[in-house]
Parts: sequence; C-alpha cells; structure tokens
Amino acid sequence: MTDLNSGFLTRLARFDTCVVSDALDKLGLTGVVPGIARLSTDKRITGPVLTVRLESANGRTAERHLCTAAIEAARPGEIIVVEHRSRADCAGWGGILSRAARMQQIAGVIVDGICRDIDESRELGFPVFGRGVLPATARGRVIETSFNTPVTIGPITIRPGDWVIADGSGVVFIAVENLQAVVEEAEKLVAREAELIADIESGTPVSQVMSRTYEHMTRKDSDVE
Repeated sequence: MTDLNSGFLTRLARFDTCVVSDALDKLGLTGVVPGIARLSTDKRITGPVLTVRLESANGRTAERHLCTAAIEAARPGEIIVVEHRSRADCAGWGGILSRAARMQQIAGVIVDGICRDIDESRELGFPVFGRGVLPATARGRVIETSFNTPVTIGPITIRPGDWVIADGSGVVFIAVENLQAVVEEAEKLVAREAELIADIESGTPVSQVMSRTYEHMTRKDSDVE
C-alpha cells in the first residue's frame, strides 16, 4: 500500500458506513450495496479491494480452489470482494479460507452471496460479510472464473484497487478516483454532525436540531457545510 493510500486509510477508518454513504449522496455518487450484512465479528473493515468472480460450474472443472489465488496475491490490509451471484444453494467462502486469509493479514472478505463456517470465522476473529449462510459446499457447484478483474456486486461494478468500508450498517464501495473527494466530504459531514450532537446534548429540542439544515446536508446542490 502506497504512503498516499495509507493516509487515506487512516482518515477513512475514522468514519462509519453511514457518513460515507452521506458523502456519496452529497457528491452525487453511488456505492451502497443493499442486502450484504456482517456475519462474523463486530469489526469495521476499511481498505482497498482484491476481486474474485465465481460462477455456476455447469459441469466445468475448477482449475484451482476458489479464492485461493486471491488470498495468496493479497497484500496485508486488503479486502477480498467475491461476486457469488450464480447460485444461492452453496457457499462461496468457508472457514479454511478465513484461516488462510487471516494468516495473510487480509482485513476481511465481502461476498455477494452465501458463506459457511461462520462460527469458525467468528472464533478466528476474521470479518466475513455476505448475504446469508448455508452449510452446503461449493464443490461441484461453483467455480472461480477470474480474480483481480472487475466484478459486479449488487448493482455496482467494482474494480481491483477500489475501496470499501463495511460495518454493522452494511457495505459501501468507493471508486479509487473518487477517494479523495469522498474522504474530504465525509470529514465535513462529521464536523457538522458533531455540532448537531452538541446541540442535542446541550438541551436543544431535537425538532430544532433535525431541521431543514440537517435534511439538506447531503443534497448534491446544497451549500451547507
């Protein structure tokens, strides 16, 4: 990870997904993926992504076990993002993969699909996000067709090197070319929210605090700072 990206990591790690989502709204950008939730640990993860695509086997034989190439290629702090949309009757991530990823100092995994061995991942303290859990294996059902190439997660195309933040509220992706603008906007919104919180804690009625000023904070055409 470059020094520049390390700086962004430090700044982005201060935020939750909600304020990053608000920053995207203010900038007129997309990045929120509905339906993916935290399955293990209570950790927030933030960092650049390395991608994997899985597809229904349909009689094809896998060249390698799914996600293993990505785990071996990943740098410490990266987050593996898996497109696993072709089947909902089997898992696209499991406990041995979590164990190997943890050994590689990967920050976590986000699967657009089903996972398994969640108790094991929880015991390892390894963050797994996905659309649900099921014990059924991927063997004979899905294969990996590419890694480190663009993937589709929810309605969004994600490229290797894009960024993601994921926590208890969900998952938000940031295109790498928008990273600086999103971080700067999020910092403004956090400062403004701190003022609103201070007003509430000082006794200002919430109806006054949650006024038109708040409602317009994330409008793209708003000049509220």
